Amino acid sequence: MYRISELAERVGLSRSTLLYYEKQGLIQGQRQENGYRIYSQTDLERLRLLQQLHAAGLSLKESLACLEARLDRQLLLDRLQRLDDEIAQKQKARQLLTGLLGQADLRGWHQMIEDTAPEAHFEWLLKQGFTEKEALRLKWLSKDMNQHEHYMADFSRLFDGISRLGPGGSHEVRKALAHLPFKPGSLLEIGCGKGISTLELASHLACQIVATDNDDASLDVLRERVKQQGLAAQVTVQSASMTELPFPDASFDVIWAEGCAYIMGFDQALRQWRRLLLDDGVMVVSDLVRLIPESDMKSVDFWKAEYPDMSSKAERSKQIEEAGYDLLDSFEFGDDAWWSYYTPLEERIKQLAPDMFGSQALRDIETEIAIRRNHGNEYGYVMFILKKKGEAK
Repeated sequence: MYRISELAERVGLSRSTLLYYEKQGLIQGQRQENGYRIYSQTDLERLRLLQQLHAAGLSLKESLACLEARLDRQLLLDRLQRLDDEIAQKQKARQLLTGLLGQADLRGWHQMIEDTAPEAHFEWLLKQGFTEKEALRLKWLSKDMNQHEHYMADFSRLFDGISRLGPGGSHEVRKALAHLPFKPGSLLEIGCGKGISTLELASHLACQIVATDNDDASLDVLRERVKQQGLAAQVTVQSASMTELPFPDASFDVIWAEGCAYIMGFDQALRQWRRLLLDDGVMVVSDLVRLIPESDMKSVDFWKAEYPDMSSKAERSKQIEEAGYDLLDSFEFGDDAWWSYYTPLEERIKQLAPDMFGSQALRDIETEIAIRRNHGNEYGYVMFILKKKGEAK
């Protein structure tokens, strides 16, 4: 027999809890002549069984029901499902916490947040101490902030000495210029990089060109080239974020953006940059699109990971219309445009591979080149020539 204090110590419950359980009929205390209440071994065992049921997630009412009658199988199945759901949620929470601590891969989490809340994702990355350039690249390249610094160091090393940072060349620039409906007086280039297209534009146009990027190393290369070619009076090189371009509304006749709109999202880029164009101004923008139905693409898994926002040409055309533009024309980059970019990059990989064994950045670029070689007919870069119209819908 046990006094209430002894029973409480045995089961690890408070005196008030035991009195409550007694009131609910779970245990039956007997008052002695001296006023003390005593409890039996049966009471102790019922309490221990109750604790086990309660630990399984059953409420007190459900636990009592199980003690007093046959088990309700459906009740247990429902509780098991709720428990499985809770465990799955806690596992996700644990994975996120270990990722934030640098003990696990955060790529899946970054992708999920990017799909559901891209602007909040970007702002959060900035608050973690990443520069804007790092945050934008993190969204689309490594997608794991714990590996990002090392990844980007390898990425920069691979592209050191490579003039062009994406497919395209002089031919594509000249072809797009031929579609301009007028001779521009001013042109803003967004994402100019090292200035391959900038210099080509300057050689064919007499207008003022403002070339912007947020990669200072690339801008230094362009500044030196502008100086060497005597173009300082025509070309202004400026460090600026594509997400917050520091120019008044209606500042330019033409906006030129090759291979960079994807970083902030094609649709968002069109809408955000539109204000910078004069009435009837023109935007020349390129984007990677699907050329065949997604269901037929053997490279679909790769591009879902690397460019989740990839769309078809028809879908991009619809976005262009809804963002407040008329589509004047478009054309697909030829295969030469891709291999003028990939061939020197492959040579660079061969040079560095022995010293970069295990580099994720190197593996990713090798995979991308292999995808192009084997499935290049499934996707391609398309240059869109747009004319600003009335207010966006």
